Amino acid sequence: METTELTNWQTFKATLEQHPELTLQFQYAEGKWVDASYHITEIKQAPIVSVDCGGKMNTWTEIIVQLWEPLVQESERAMQVSKALSIVTLVEKSLPLNPLGTVKIEFGNSQFDTRQMYPGEFIIEGDNLIVNLVPDFTQCKAIGRGGSCGTTDTGEECCTPLVKQEKPKLQMLNLADAGQRCEPGSGCC
Repeated sequence: METTELTNWQTFKATLEQHPELTLQFQYAEGKWVDASYHITEIKQAPIVSVDCGGKMNTWTEIIVQLWEPLVQESERAMQVSKALSIVTLVEKSLPLNPLGTVKIEFGNSQFDTRQMYPGEFIIEGDNLIVNLVPDFTQCKAIGRGGSCGTTDTGEECCTPLVKQEKPKLQMLNLADAGQRCEPGSGCC
């Protein structure tokens, strides 16, 4: 399942529930996999409240699943989806997760700086449910809704496309045609 939209918790969990017998794998870059001995160390629910550059308040919730790779490989195979679901069940007993919260996977290791990524695609390959992770991104919410972010000191909107102002054309006078000449020693130059 490839998606261009961000995955919410309800969809993420439902995808796991459809495949409890599969092995859960995470690919964080082309050919780069979270080690099979990873742990799901925590699931965080982060309510976000922000004011964007256009002055509009925004709210959303992120559900962040944190993966950890132990320094010593503990397992040859990654965890079953059913084990991941048992962790989800344990978490949801204490913390009801917002079904519409945007899912992010937090991961890093010695070769890959810790960051939050989105589940971009779910692939079933043999006995594996592979979650392809895509980078997080920044955005200007004001532009996204057709607005602009704030104004400059001169009152111009800062994120609107620049309008190229034409320079006024200067008219050149030909002094030679007007009978005026600049001669050495005449004081004209």
